[in-house]
Amino acid sequence: MKLTFSAVMSFGLALAVFQGVPANAQSVTPSIFQVVPTPNENHFLNTLFAAAASSLNDIWAVGHSTIHFDGTKWSVIAAPLINGDINNDLLGIVDISPTLAWAVGNTAQGTNPPQQVIEQWNGTKWSISPGPKFPPNSQAILQAITSTSATDIWAVGNFGVNDRGFELFEHFDGTAWTAKVVPQTNSQEPFGVSADGPNDAWAVGQQSGDPIKTFATHWNGTSWTGVKTPNVGTGNGHLNAVLALAQNNVWAVGLSTPVATQQSATQTLIEHFDGTSWSVVPSPNVGSGEFQSNQLLGLTANSSDDIWAFGSFLSTDGLQTLTLVLHWDGTSWTIVSSPDPTKGKSLDDLLFAGVVPSPGNVWIFGAELEGSGIGFGTLALHTTTGADSASSVY
Repeated sequence: MKLTFSAVMSFGLALAVFQGVPANAQSVTPSIFQVVPTPNENHFLNTLFAAAASSLNDIWAVGHSTIHFDGTKWSVIAAPLINGDINNDLLGIVDISPTLAWAVGNTAQGTNPPQQVIEQWNGTKWSISPGPKFPPNSQAILQAITSTSATDIWAVGNFGVNDRGFELFEHFDGTAWTAKVVPQTNSQEPFGVSADGPNDAWAVGQQSGDPIKTFATHWNGTSWTGVKTPNVGTGNGHLNAVLALAQNNVWAVGLSTPVATQQSATQTLIEHFDGTSWSVVPSPNVGSGEFQSNQLLGLTANSSDDIWAFGSFLSTDGLQTLTLVLHWDGTSWTIVSSPDPTKGKSLDDLLFAGVVPSPGNVWIFGAELEGSGIGFGTLALHTTTGADSASSVY
């Protein structure tokens, strides 16, 4: 659905961010994006991993916190179990209407391993919804969610029982959630999911190995089947998010590692499915050398020639993490200037999720470092200017 794309990284990614040190430079090129104040309900963790919208006046962003935009302001809407604990977060959301939204994620209570949680918004409050029943001593984790309607919703993740691993696909038909599992052959992990129709959905992620490789699987209305994806370089690579615009127009983003060494650069990775096969589409990067670290974590779009990808990059001295935004105009990907609002004397900002509730109206969400020892706060970037005024800055 064009209004409800969500894109997230793997479970617990907040642990993997770079810690910043005193900043030494930021881009002075004006950005069409502005930082919009958003509430922080928790003391340390307020990262936003996923977003969805049913209209300009009904936008959700979720992660370690759950916030809502009513067209005028952002406010915190409490969700069960989501309280800023690193072990509890929502990684995906779909917004069907002002009175119906679904979110998925994972929670861990005490010393227990994380287990999936499914929550439903009824227009008044969030509540935990019963999911599929799983055997005792098993573990089910959800990473992302997508929908084509109120009666066609998919959530993806992983399932483990008796030392066996499976790809996990859960479906809601308007009445109940049911689970489909696919045995893993190389420890495949879906990180993102997107559906263009009831018979056309994609999930992407990574498959374990040396090196780690990209992974994609397709739903054709009957079954989920793995589809070959290209890998760039000799080091690790993975896909973090996918966006299905049509059966012959699907995009996925992540990162690649050109050289398999202990200290090696990472670069943006963008792949496209044309209805027959996946191919790599050239994408720009910031910086060079051993500290080059570019990654794309999410996607959102207004149309086939107005697509946004975003994530983060590491400064040339290897000491700061800054926001990274790319735009597709139908011909090529270019870097667009984006602000870094981290408070205090450090820069540590990442972008995970985005949504386009109307033409030219783009929201992108993530996290900013609130200050040394304080933790991460919610981050929202917004523009109503659209892509026409976006300019390449590197």
